[in-house]
Amino acid sequence: MNGAESLVHTLLGCGVEVCFANPGTSEMHFVAALDRIPGMKCVLGLQENVVTGMADGYWRMMEKPAATLLHCGPGLANGLANLHNARRARSGIVNCVGDQATYHRIFDAPLTADTEGLARTVSQWVRTSTKAKDVGADAAAAVQAAMTSPGQVATMVLPSDTCWDEGGVVAAPLPVPAVPQADPHAIRNVARILREKKNVLILLGGKALREGAQAYAWRASQATGAKLMAEGSNGRTQRGQGRLPLERVPYPADVAINALKWVEHLVLVNAKAPVGFFAYPGKPSKHYPESAQVHVLTRYEHDAEAALRALCEELNAPAVPMPDVGVRPERARGAPSPEGLAQTVAALMPENAIIADESVSYGRGFFPQTVAAPKHDWLQITGGAIGCGLPLATGAAVGGGGRRVINLQADGSAMYTVQALWTQAREKLPVTTVILSNRKYQILLGEYQNVGANPGRTAMDMLDLGNPDIGWVKMAEGMGVEAAQASTLDQVGDLMAQSFSRPGPFLIELLV
Repeated sequence: MNGAESLVHTLLGCGVEVCFANPGTSEMHFVAALDRIPGMKCVLGLQENVVTGMADGYWRMMEKPAATLLHCGPGLANGLANLHNARRARSGIVNCVGDQATYHRIFDAPLTADTEGLARTVSQWVRTSTKAKDVGADAAAAVQAAMTSPGQVATMVLPSDTCWDEGGVVAAPLPVPAVPQADPHAIRNVARILREKKNVLILLGGKALREGAQAYAWRASQATGAKLMAEGSNGRTQRGQGRLPLERVPYPADVAINALKWVEHLVLVNAKAPVGFFAYPGKPSKHYPESAQVHVLTRYEHDAEAALRALCEELNAPAVPMPDVGVRPERARGAPSPEGLAQTVAALMPENAIIADESVSYGRGFFPQTVAAPKHDWLQITGGAIGCGLPLATGAAVGGGGRRVINLQADGSAMYTVQALWTQAREKLPVTTVILSNRKYQILLGEYQNVGANPGRTAMDMLDLGNPDIGWVKMAEGMGVEAAQASTLDQVGDLMAQSFSRPGPFLIELLV
């Protein structure tokens, strides 16, 4: 058995069932092992940032890691942006990165790079195998690291001779550390704050945004008068009927500062205290008052639901029904607007749909209009590295068990990873992509003004996508995805409904 074969057997034995791949020469023995050993679903991506984004989306739905197969340091570098987003989403991924043979590195061949150094920028665990006999054990350790709460990016660097040399050993799965529990002192302290203090905000993030944890947070809120909000960007939020209509911390600095100005006590549940995405001249980095006291109930790795349940017990908070989010909205008609599109999505989405949201500036008002939709999961861009939406939707569909995925996608960021459409077609995935085609980097027009500048002709040209127009319908069809253009909410609603009723991917370019 060679090292590559021991790698595949070990990954399968550890429960890794999917490999998102874009291989090269250094990975051919791994590809050959995948061909010979049954059990691993292999999904090809045409660029590495698609591969890593798919692995992120898969974890968010499955809560188990997929493997990626990346080609040397430059291939890993191509995938770093979506690994950055995955790290911010606390997603578990096992990156398998081929590298120069151990004896070949000294010759500094063209693809030689500091692969470990690149990996450390986005990985909580990195290891380079040096012998074929070590590959299996290293793979088991990588899966263990990826599965460690709340989820981690683990990167194996595999010199090609460690894969083709004989002597590979299959390793048994390693025990995954138990999910840490909140400190009882923290629970009692937060209960005291909730009982005794006013103007308390409980900020939820991570797994505190799952349905079970939401129910306990609502009980604590109703018993004490504390307000609930969610972090601004979240890996996965369970929403819709029977779940909390949570507001998010707003993205724009002035809006966020105003929304939080009343807070005297901030309780963090798998969240961090809100800060600006960027610094702006004359504006504070913290978006909550300097005078506010911050109290940590749970960190990201803690069991949020258990901590909130214990908090309710400490408060003697009675069980209460979840709030009534109202009736499901009717679909909107007429000219496109953010509110109208969100209302149309809420009116038409299937039960248990998955929303992959990279709508950027256009979608900031989507949440209030979708609270009364059927139950669904909402996946957001978490690290600010645009180009996650199409791959995220693709990986979520692979891990979604046939659930319909709706990708609400800004046009500029879609161009970063447009190759994901090809994978959707190849795998016949149930993804409906709505391209929000305003033909500009709209968010950057706002950011230009936020830093105190007014865009002139040169700046406007740098933020414009309309010269020439991007032919989304032709591009999608060229990758095997059926597509159509819409200019009204009536048209986009009809096209969405049609796409939901049949298998496979569909793209709608909505002119906004």
